[in-house]
Amino acid sequence: MRLAELSNRSGVSTATIKYYLREGLLPPGRRLNATTAEYDETHLRRLRLVRALIQVGKVPVANAREVLRHVDDESLGRSVRLGAALWELPQGPEPDEDDEYVQAAHQEVSALLDRLGWENAKRLADISPAYRALVVGVAAFRRLGYDWGAGQLAPYAELMHRTAVLDVDNMERHPSEPERVEFAVLGAILNEPVLQALHRLAQEEETTRRYGFE
Repeated sequence: MRLAELSNRSGVSTATIKYYLREGLLPPGRRLNATTAEYDETHLRRLRLVRALIQVGKVPVANAREVLRHVDDESLGRSVRLGAALWELPQGPEPDEDDEYVQAAHQEVSALLDRLGWENAKRLADISPAYRALVVGVAAFRRLGYDWGAGQLAPYAELMHRTAVLDVDNMERHPSEPERVEFAVLGAILNEPVLQALHRLAQEEETTRRYGFE
């Protein structure tokens, strides 16, 4: 398909597509002559991913470029490829390692991973943004006087592991490796808000069941 058709099918303006091409977010089309290129279904799929990253996920262009670089890097194993792509997404604040609450939170999170038998997560602790985000969250609870530690977190973590199993099962239904990684990245952007909304709806349902609407 030519650029105009790619624009019509994707709903992305030709000017924006050209910008994505210049920024390396979209691979170049097959050159037909000095001024015309041809595009295919892979370009259409990539455009949808780029739009999700930038428009929905609010990912800066530079970060989106790095995410896509890892998506396309066939030299990486699946776990590394997927982890590297997800770690390029915007992350929360870094823990202040001099803070006594952060130090205590590290101990609680480490105890949690031991309790769950999550040895791989523990091996990745030094480089995982998710691990650091959990430490920041636990530290915030402790700073406010709540004993939010391994015992309280374990049931939630077990539920999240069941969710992760569903995520990976769905990812593996896609035929190619780039599609699997793309699906995982989209899941991080699109599915996490859905899961958060379901969590809040479930809270509303349970509180009104217990306490009524007063």
